[in-house]
Amino acid sequence: MNRRDALLAVLVATLWGVNFVVIDRGMEGIPPLLFLTIRFVTVLGLAIWFVPRPALPWRTVVGVGTFMSLGQFGFLYVSMAAGMPAGLASLVLQAQVVLTIVIAAGVLREVPTTLQVAGVGLGVVGLAVVGLGRGGHVPLGALLLCLAAALSWAVGNVISRASKASGGLSLTVWSALVVPVPALALSLVVDGPSGVRDGLGAFGWEAALSTLYTAAFATITAYGIFHGLLSRNPAPAVVPWVLLVPPIGVVSAWLALGETPSSAELVGGALLVVGALVANGVVRLRRHSVSGSTSSGSVVGLPNR
Repeated sequence: MNRRDALLAVLVATLWGVNFVVIDRGMEGIPPLLFLTIRFVTVLGLAIWFVPRPALPWRTVVGVGTFMSLGQFGFLYVSMAAGMPAGLASLVLQAQVVLTIVIAAGVLREVPTTLQVAGVGLGVVGLAVVGLGRGGHVPLGALLLCLAAALSWAVGNVISRASKASGGLSLTVWSALVVPVPALALSLVVDGPSGVRDGLGAFGWEAALSTLYTAAFATITAYGIFHGLLSRNPAPAVVPWVLLVPPIGVVSAWLALGETPSSAELVGGALLVVGALVANGVVRLRRHSVSGSTSSGSVVGLPNR
């Protein structure tokens, strides 16, 4: 991955990290699947009139929309409504990094490099450290729903990568067509017509700003860039950058929601950042020369230029 793509990946991680707090603040009093419906109706309203349909089979567009949009966010929104804190949701969802690399290796034969395995390994350790530091008071159902969101995202990543779509924005926008009807239908089943009606009545200015951010920035901008990165780079080179999302999410939740990070979260977040940098070759393991000879130990250092 070149430097431009790396900077774009950092931008995507930042937009997504802040998104968890934005969702948490905006969804209060609104059924999660209804809120999801409104998000993707807004995406379509903002962009589908100006973005041409991607030159891809409809099965690819539907597959990406089903797994990366409907599945991921349907499970995530319901998870957060069931008690998953915003900061922890940003952490658990990153199980998609490991799942994407495993699925891509099996389906696309994109075997990760040693550095990518090492970086993801550091990221997994960081996830575990942060998770242990958060305590065990999250409802099991909310945790399982968030893990299901991670799996759905991983499948969507692999479908997007396999398509090699040249236009990330067009795939993002047109795949959004998959979301509103089933999401609204599920909301009517789960919440009932009265719940949907009450949710629409509770839709105030915070929900409107949240929807605008999630639609314009977290979806159209971030996923447009992300699909483009996947079209130009192997999946194991792209998805480790998403390990930067949890530290950004934790800090955002700290500043906006008062979720003060523990020392474990700070240590784990640092490991996540280092893991992402190692996986992408910005920081790597190398041997150092000592007194004219090469030492047997390996340390983390900057790559040779």
